[in-house]
Amino acid sequence: MTSAPPGCVHLVAGMFTLGVLIHLGPRIGRFNKDGSANTIEPHNLPMTMLGLMLIFVGFFGFLMGCVIYGGEGYINIYGMGTNLSAWVFNVLMGLAGGIIGAYIASRGEPFWTISGGLAGVISVGAGADIYYPGVAFIIAIAGGALIPYLGRLVEKMGIDDAVGAVSVHAGCGLWSLVAVGIFASGYPNVEGVDDTSLIGQLICAAAFVALGFIPGYVSGWMLKKVNLLRIPAEAELAGLDLAHIPALPYPEGIPITAREPFIGQPPVAPADTVPAAPER
Repeated sequence: MTSAPPGCVHLVAGMFTLGVLIHLGPRIGRFNKDGSANTIEPHNLPMTMLGLMLIFVGFFGFLMGCVIYGGEGYINIYGMGTNLSAWVFNVLMGLAGGIIGAYIASRGEPFWTISGGLAGVISVGAGADIYYPGVAFIIAIAGGALIPYLGRLVEKMGIDDAVGAVSVHAGCGLWSLVAVGIFASGYPNVEGVDDTSLIGQLICAAAFVALGFIPGYVSGWMLKKVNLLRIPAEAELAGLDLAHIPALPYPEGIPITAREPFIGQPPVAPADTVPAAPER
């Protein structure tokens, strides 16, 4: 069971991304020779956070694609009765809980904190119209708290996930499906189908993982073989804005800042591990 699309959209897309990233490789300067990671800061963190806030607003419209209005009222995509207040309340619980969870887990790191809102909404999505709001809030806190650690795990695997897509979409999409099996086990399903269960949700999740990862891995491998997956190193160093538009939205130049990704007071990496900014 999944009221909203955390499985067929977020989990599939996140696993597809993971499959592609394995072949794409990290950005220049992301990892040192010893495998340790450098954080490449965004050009404009406030704009990044504003973009994520716009996503939150868009989610109210996106999720309403899972609601059908008829003469007898609202139904979900399974033909079961639903109501807008449940959706709106639980999405807001997801937003609030996710931000709180990510804030605590990342110790206030801005990118992960605001990404926690998205993680929380995805986490409650599978049961968005059936959860008691307090339950949705707890599920969202757990989802938000999860993503910084998933990001660290992906990083330790040597995979460069620049926007946390694997952590937020794949990780919380999976958690959303599992949460329904835990907190809504026994809830009636579509006529002729077994009631909601944890085993059923895990089987569903495994199918979505395969549907996302296998095509992503294969398509990434094929594009890499024909040299279409990655831009030239010269274009990457110059910046895509300059190489493709061409334009210089950040003319002052922003060098890479090396530091620990999200926990504690980080040490600055030695200067020779940080690529110099290219000459303009």
